[in-house]
Amino acid sequence: MTSQRTIRRDSDVPLSNLGQKELLFKFLIIGDYGVGKFSSNYKITIGADFAIKTLDWDPHTKINLQLWDIAGHERFGYMTRVYYKYALAAALVFDISRIATFQSVKKWLVDLREKITLPDGSNIPVVLLANKCDIEHSAIPNEQIVKFCKENSIGSWYITSAKENVNIDEAIRYLVENVIKTRVEDQIRDSIKLRDGPVFQEKNTCCKI
Repeated sequence: MTSQRTIRRDSDVPLSNLGQKELLFKFLIIGDYGVGKFSSNYKITIGADFAIKTLDWDPHTKINLQLWDIAGHERFGYMTRVYYKYALAAALVFDISRIATFQSVKKWLVDLREKITLPDGSNIPVVLLANKCDIEHSAIPNEQIVKFCKENSIGSWYITSAKENVNIDEAIRYLVENVIKTRVEDQIRDSIKLRDGPVFQEKNTCCKI
């Protein structure tokens, strides 16, 4: 059976609040069991694996960030498509003291990219997190991490500690910036398509699933 890929649909919800635009972004945290829980840095809502954080991005924009921490749920591999649905970006996480978790990152990346893409077919923004820097011993050299990111088109990576909240906000900000950049590029492409297309054209306006 051929696996189907989920085409990312914009899950942002623009609202009006005294002239401020409010957006909703869904991000994924993916990795092996025991790589570190990130949801503890955010407001817990329904269970330990889902959290939400509000970012005052600029004077005119507020971002409600949904963080779906599914690291360690590999035993529910058949459910990943449900978790991935409508995600706009993802953080791949490994434990710097356990090389096996780093070796698993490739598997998670392939699974992610097989199941979800941007509307133009390109990959959603991804960041790699080398977690548990509060532990002195690192089993993976930085050069190996840099090489992996370059070979797999991962734009950035961070040494992090979910326990001590080291570089977590920086990594999330990187993803938000890239999602916003993608949205702007999408709007430019759409405007070009509209300019090049016929002025009047009857279309079926039914929603696509």
